[in-house]
Amino acid sequence: MPTTNTSGRRKTAVARIYLTDGSGAITVNGKDYKEYFPTLPLQYVVTQSTEVAGVAGQYDVKVNVAGGGVKGQAEAVRLAIAKAIVELDADKKPSLRAKGLMTRDNRMVERKKPGRKKARKRFQFSKR
Repeated sequence: MPTTNTSGRRKTAVARIYLTDGSGAITVNGKDYKEYFPTLPLQYVVTQSTEVAGVAGQYDVKVNVAGGGVKGQAEAVRLAIAKAIVELDADKKPSLRAKGLMTRDNRMVERKKPGRKKARKRFQFSKR
């Protein structure tokens, strides 16, 4: 019974997953993933790794996810699942890499600078 655990990150969201043989159940923070991610696009993002690798319905996934927003969390889960699938079967890596599922999206929010309203926005200039 192969099992593995990996983590995935996106923005400030961190997902830790535990992949085991099973029927394809995905549990996120103790809830079914369809309850945790109620919209269809987010549900698709979560299951995308298993469908691209062709292992949908073969593994049970238990996810602990924290930080960020729902989209960042969904993409963190997607990356973690892809990494776990490759850990179990390295032959799946080229198909996952071709869809961009093996790369961590390292874009983060730019920090606010001193003397500015936001990261780049300036205060209104007054000539007089």
